Amino acid sequence: MPTDYEATSLRDLLCGSVSTSLIGQTVTVCGWVAKRREHGEHLAFLDVRDHTGILQVVVDGTVDARSEYVVRVTGTVSHRPEGTVNDRLATGEVELTECTVEILASAEALPFQLDDRIDTDEQVRLRYRFLDVRRDAMQRNLRLRAAVNRSLRAAMDEQGFCEVETPLLWAPTPEGAREFVVPSRLHPGEFYVLPQSPQIAKQLLMVGGFDRYYQIARCLRDEDLRADRQFEFTQLDMEASFVTQDDVMAFVSRAVLDAAEAVTGVRPGPIESMTWTAALDLYGTDKPDLRFGMQLCDLSEVFAATDVKAFGAPTVKALRLAGGAELSRSRLDQLTDAAKELGAKGLAWFRITSDGLDSPLARFLNDTESQAISNVDGAEVGDMVFCVADEYAAACKVLGALRVTLGSRPVGEGPHHYVWVTEFPLFEGIDDDGNLLAAHHPFTMPHPDDLELLSSDPVKVRSQAYDLVLNGWELGSGSVRIHRADIQSQVFSALGISDEEAENRFGFLLGAFKYGAPPHAGFAFGIDRLVAIFAGEENIREVIAFPKTQSGSDLMTGAPKSITARQIRDLHLKTTKGS
Repeated sequence: MPTDYEATSLRDLLCGSVSTSLIGQTVTVCGWVAKRREHGEHLAFLDVRDHTGILQVVVDGTVDARSEYVVRVTGTVSHRPEGTVNDRLATGEVELTECTVEILASAEALPFQLDDRIDTDEQVRLRYRFLDVRRDAMQRNLRLRAAVNRSLRAAMDEQGFCEVETPLLWAPTPEGAREFVVPSRLHPGEFYVLPQSPQIAKQLLMVGGFDRYYQIARCLRDEDLRADRQFEFTQLDMEASFVTQDDVMAFVSRAVLDAAEAVTGVRPGPIESMTWTAALDLYGTDKPDLRFGMQLCDLSEVFAATDVKAFGAPTVKALRLAGGAELSRSRLDQLTDAAKELGAKGLAWFRITSDGLDSPLARFLNDTESQAISNVDGAEVGDMVFCVADEYAAACKVLGALRVTLGSRPVGEGPHHYVWVTEFPLFEGIDDDGNLLAAHHPFTMPHPDDLELLSSDPVKVRSQAYDLVLNGWELGSGSVRIHRADIQSQVFSALGISDEEAENRFGFLLGAFKYGAPPHAGFAFGIDRLVAIFAGEENIREVIAFPKTQSGSDLMTGAPKSITARQIRDLHLKTTKGS
């Protein structure tokens, strides 16, 4: 019989719960009319839908209930007549007969069909998002998201974390991504910002003795949108005191593996880890998709003294494509053009044949070089080997991108393969003033083995930063934080941040650290991305109830919009629109 959840004052149970166990009983359901079929003047069939499924309703006589009308139906649960069972429906063995139908709300003709088999333009779907979310796919995705959130909360609670909400109105920070700015009515000419993340707030909670904090946090960044990025996004944010990098990785691994098991029914195995250097060397990227092999091989030593001009570079990297000998010349030209667009000088290719290497460059190679290419990653007859000769970073980047192009799978196609990437560089690049740039943020703790390099050779310093990658998507990142004043001073110095500037930018955090800051570390990962992968969606818009378009517009509400002259005046603003 119906559960407490299903039974309300208007219904007894949900459409998908009607089964043969209820044969002969009178029940009431509510929902939308998915389809209506009439058999003459005295018999009508309605498919009534709610989020749990579709139930066939048989009505004697006529009923004025059209597509997407909202109805309340009371009838007797009956077996479907022989030959009319619908195996595609969970309720396909039953129907409601002797029905009375009450129309709760009428509906106009829809702007598009609510059928997952019909491809509707995304702009139309977003304009009528309140209709689009009725579709089975959107219902499935958003309920899957809710299940992920439940499992994440349970995992964090069970590991002793305390959920704390941090402010949405925060102080401007002159670093990181572009922020959304909120003018203050009570403080003319001054502004809040919407948080890019709760980073500083959660570190202050550690100073406050909370030990283990987490939050399913709403974050906002005014950055260009793409398939895996929205202005608004949701992340599981956490921080813990008296922990190491390994502790944090264990906390997060437990949470994501619990989430995977909750929504897929299968628990992935333990999450492996690799250093940033190994990821770049083997896969050409710091977010490797490990669902397929195709590791990069280094042939630099083999070609160190080569006479072949095309291989005269500090690094020669190679990649084997199983069965790739079948690629057409036009496809090889496309791949070569793509490599050049990524900055490569060219792309060398070699077919592995029973007679040796087939390539325009094959005749220029010596025996040792030919043999090395023939043996790349266990190459066999019928395979193709690609080579890029360049500076190390460039060669890795180009072949890493080529690997993804040739081997990638749809994002949700199993298995779900997580990997931790660790030991990122502490610094990346140099700004216009000759100062180093922080690869993560200026509060990332250097690797303990590299502390003495901070003053002598800071470019070589590794950090205690770590990313979690799933199927080639970066889910999130974290780090051990600096809590010692002497190390923080050295990092600021390397970044060209003076004491005065540090006080101006981070004063309230540094001030808090003077009153006893415990060693602490944290992490945050994108729930939108995690759910998209679980749902098999290439775009996170498909797992967000009300997303923005690529241009940042909300087609349903028309946002962004102008505000009234009074609001502009009250906020002490001036607008140049139309001037």
